[in-house]
This record gives sequence, C-alpha cells and structure tokens, in this order.
Amino acid sequence: MASSGVEVELRPQSQAQSANEAQAYRNESITSLEANEGFSLPPADGGKDAWLCLLACFMLEALIWGFPASYGVFQEYYSTHEPFAGSNNIAVVGACAMGIMYMDITIMFALLKYFPKLRRWATPIGLVVVCLALGLGSFSTNVSHLILTQGIIYAIGGGFAWTPILFYLEEWWVRRRGFAYGATMAGLGLSGAILPVVLEWLLHTYGFRTTLRVCALTFVGLNFPILFFFKQRIPLSQNSQSRSFDMSFWKCSNYLILQSGNVIQSLGYFLPAIYLPTFARSLGATNFESVLTVILLNGAAFVGCMCMGVAVDKYHVTTCLFVSAMGSTIGVFLLWGLSTSLVPLYIFCIIYGAFAGCQSSTWSAIIRDTKQKKRGADSGMVFACLSAGKGVGNLCSGPLSEALLHAGTWKAGMAYGSGYGALIVFTGTTALLGGWGFAAKRVGWL
Repeated sequence: MASSGVEVELRPQSQAQSANEAQAYRNESITSLEANEGFSLPPADGGKDAWLCLLACFMLEALIWGFPASYGVFQEYYSTHEPFAGSNNIAVVGACAMGIMYMDITIMFALLKYFPKLRRWATPIGLVVVCLALGLGSFSTNVSHLILTQGIIYAIGGGFAWTPILFYLEEWWVRRRGFAYGATMAGLGLSGAILPVVLEWLLHTYGFRTTLRVCALTFVGLNFPILFFFKQRIPLSQNSQSRSFDMSFWKCSNYLILQSGNVIQSLGYFLPAIYLPTFARSLGATNFESVLTVILLNGAAFVGCMCMGVAVDKYHVTTCLFVSAMGSTIGVFLLWGLSTSLVPLYIFCIIYGAFAGCQSSTWSAIIRDTKQKKRGADSGMVFACLSAGKGVGNLCSGPLSEALLHAGTWKAGMAYGSGYGALIVFTGTTALLGGWGFAAKRVGWL
C-alpha cells in the first residue's frame, strides 16, 4: 500500500517532466532550424500574420456560428409559413445545429490531432459541407428534412471547418491567449446582430428556399478568401507535438466543477435567443421589433466576449464566472420576468447578452487552471470537452423548452403569467447555478 501511494504522488511529477522535456525539445528544434537554415518564425502575440490569422478566426466564428445562432428568425418563419406551419419539433433544428456542432468538435479535434496534415484541408472541406447542407435544406418539405440538413449535416461541416482554430490560436497567441479567444468568439455576437436583419428581410421577401441558397453562396464568397490568412505558425516538420493526448484532466476537481457549471448554464442559455422573438410578438411587436430582440442579444454578446477575454487574463476565472452569472440572473428575473412592454424586454436583451453571452470566453482561463493541475493536459482537448459540455446543454434545451412551455400558465403577473413563466424561471436558475464555481472556491473545493 505504501509503495502504491508513492507511485501516485510521483505520477503528476513525471507527466510534468515529460511535458517540459517535449516543449524543450520542440523549442530546441525550432531554434536550430532558424540558426542553421536562416529560417525564422513570425512573432506570436502580435505582428501582421498573427493579427490576420486572428481576423480569419473571427470571420469563421462569425459565419459558421452566427447562422445557427440566428435560428430564432427561422423558427418564427417556419412556425407561421407553409409547408412547416403547425409542425412539431421546429425548435429541434436549431438545437441540432448548435448542439451537435458544440459536441462534434471533440471528435474533430482528435482526428486533426492524429492526422496533422489534414488541418490545412479541414476548413475548406467543412465549408463545402456547410454549403451543401444549406443547399439541400432549401428543398425541404417537412421538419425532418430541416433537422437532417440545416441541423445535423450543417453541424458536422461547421465543426470540421471550425476546429483548426484550436491549433492555430495556440501557436499564434501565447501570452494574450485569453484576449485571442475572446476576440474570436466575439465574431458570433457581431454576426448574430447583423444576420437576423438580413435573414428576416430575405425570408419575408423571397421565402426560405431562396434564403438558404443565398446563405450557401455567401459562405463561399466570404469565407474562402480569408483562408489565405488562416494558417499555422509552426511548420508541421518542426512541430513535434505528440499525436496522442492526455485525458487525465477528467480526474481534476477544478475541471469537473467548472465543467459542471458550464453544462448547467448551457441548459438555459439558448432559450431566450429561441423564444424572445415569439415572446415579443405576444407583446404586440412588429416583424422588425421582434427580430430586434435577437439583434440586441447578440450585439451585447459581442461586447461581453471582448471584455471577458481581457478580464480572464487578469482575474481568477471563478470571479469572472460569478460576474457573468449574477448579471444574467438579475436580468432574467427582474427584467424578462417583469416585462409587460418592449422597452424592459430590450433592456433585458442587452443585459443578458452581455453577461451570459461571454461565458464561453472564460474557457481559456479554465484551460489555464486545468493545465496548472494536470500539466500534461492538451489545451485543445480541454477546450473541445468544454464545447461538448455546452453542446449537451444545448441539445437538452430543445426538449426541455417544449416541456416548459406546456407546463401551463402560472397564476402570476407580468411575463411570469404569460405562458413563459416556467421558461423564465428555468433560464434564471441555470444562469445562477452556472457560476457555482465561485462558491466552490470559497469553501476550498478549488
């Protein structure tokens, strides 16, 4: 028993030593190449190439994730127009697109880790699949077709196209990695503020078939030119990273606690974006006034992600998560729950978008804290697992929302008695519990 205990104590030290030796060998190889062959790497954390790669990451995030994030506009249209009017499971389309894409990044990362030469082709191949999914979706005649094309196939292509970002950001941004992740994820907020306006106009002017085909062509026109700047910093011949990855971080209490908060928050996070346009309609909003809820939500998320990306480089991650949780919780219970007109609802959209929408920007700090406990952990795989956790919550939120809406009308005033009461309380509760890592740190569990 005593020898077993010694072995357990020495194992983390051995992992750390191996990781340090691998990094030292990698640095030595790169330095040798620069000295002997006149080769020099472009600078990290700045310089033209680093900023252009970050711009490419921002654009890919904006278009790949911005489209499903604006699904609330499609849901409202599908619910009121043929051939989908009155159909069940319309909300499942958006849940599949976002949820599966969050989850399949783990598989895509493992694939690209094991086959590093595939990274340069992953994004163009994935974008082709995305365009194909939207093109096929335009021929849909029932909701099942939409779930398969606009939901599942889109998610597979989008996840494959996006995953190389995890490798390239690690190479181009080191000291300011939190900022880089925050800036990348802000792309979703910006596109989520612009796309709803465009999609609303296209849908009501030309119908969903033309809209999906225009979106497919737009992906080609906007995404493929930026691939010239989306490239690795370290040549594969000099990148000595192992093709295997250490999954021992799943035994780390820090990671498990913060991952649980991530999953809990995601159970309710996506519900406002899906149902706010419909809720605004119940208050008498016009087409544009209902879509404005999604615009404000995503526009505020853009600002929130940028601020959170800077904050996690300076403050402890649990403090940042606590601020995010409290801001979004107060917004849900005091603004959405008490809304009887559009003005407080719009204020809620701004508050909730800024505080809840930035939660994913804390993942770089969760990765940093996890690697301090488990030095052999692969940063990209930790990120991919956090993404999968958010995907679990997203997929569960679709059926949960349907059940909450059928919970009956509460005998309460304002929005709580509008038929959305259970949905509002569930969203606020999950937002609050999503920041429970702060309490865990206070009692010494972190």
